[in-house]
Amino acid sequence: MSHDSHAETEERATFRSMQEGTAQDWAIISRDYNAFAGTLADRVLAHLKLLDGDFGGFPVDRLTHSLQCATRAHRDGRGESYVVMALLHDIGDTLGTYNHPDVAAAIVKPFVTEEEHWICQNHGAFQGYYYFHFLGMDRNLRDRFAGHAHYAACAEFCEKYDQSAFDPDYDTLPLSYFEPMLRRVMARPLKRTAEKVAA
Repeated sequence: MSHDSHAETEERATFRSMQEGTAQDWAIISRDYNAFAGTLADRVLAHLKLLDGDFGGFPVDRLTHSLQCATRAHRDGRGESYVVMALLHDIGDTLGTYNHPDVAAAIVKPFVTEEEHWICQNHGAFQGYYYFHFLGMDRNLRDRFAGHAHYAACAEFCEKYDQSAFDPDYDTLPLSYFEPMLRRVMARPLKRTAEKVAA
């Protein structure tokens, strides 16, 4: 059956506005939501692969950088959700040119700790410590977060894993190594979100 014919025959809600919705309508939507949510890891992996071959002037492409960051975190004994955050921290580069940490943080938020989410969301300002001054910017921009509970953790992430992950000669693990880890982490949301439809 083609995708188009499936769309014509699949059971769908009948309301024209949500205030007309019935329990049956929402049972249909919940069923489809759960099926779609089950393939989230596939979509994330496909989007991550868009970074392959995208150098942007860097010594390694953005996928290699992401893999190397995750490899370094993994070899340092970090837990799976931390390593997956490290793997995905720059996945927003394609669509969030001006705010890529926000895009990545939104993707990982249901699956990581509060600290890991904060690191992902704010790593851009902390990473800037290593290069902002070459661009006429304030390299100490991260200090606007001074005193925050996760300041040291974010600074450590950038120092140990992010700013050092541009080495073409490093023994970087392939995406296939991290795929099972990513699937395990993304199969278990840690928190219920307001957007979640399923009970």
